[in-house]
Amino acid sequence: MKKLLIASLLTLTATAWAQTTVKVEDAWVRGTVATQKATGAFMRLTPSASARLVSVQSPVAGVVEIHEMAMENDVMKMRQVPGLDLAAGRTLELKPGGYHVMLLDLKQPLKGGDSVPLTLVFEDAAKKRFTQEIQAPVTALGGGNAPMPMKPGAEHKH
Repeated sequence: MKKLLIASLLTLTATAWAQTTVKVEDAWVRGTVATQKATGAFMRLTPSASARLVSVQSPVAGVVEIHEMAMENDVMKMRQVPGLDLAAGRTLELKPGGYHVMLLDLKQPLKGGDSVPLTLVFEDAAKKRFTQEIQAPVTALGGGNAPMPMKPGAEHKH
């Protein structure tokens, strides 16, 4: 009986160590203006084994959705997607103009220097869910990874 117990514990320990992990890099959230009720969160995700991002949660927003931007009939459209497949060892970038996380029904404006807590919910190949907590810094409007606005009176030339 003792040997069976030890074997079971070793199996559980090996299973725990084999759990999929996801490396999250360069996470950031676009800052907002006072009346803005939505913004985007962006990051790079690299899983140790195939996984799926199935949802994201944050206390700063009433609703959080995974979205994609895509061209349809020469029109850029944004739509919610049920999740994102992550291939083992391959980085998927969530970025402006592509896949991203939408923070909707914001509870307050987000300004540069703030930090937004995000809970990423993943599902592994066995359909087991696991979460990862991150803090994403807010990039001030017109700074960091956000596109820089043109100065008044400036011309855009190619």
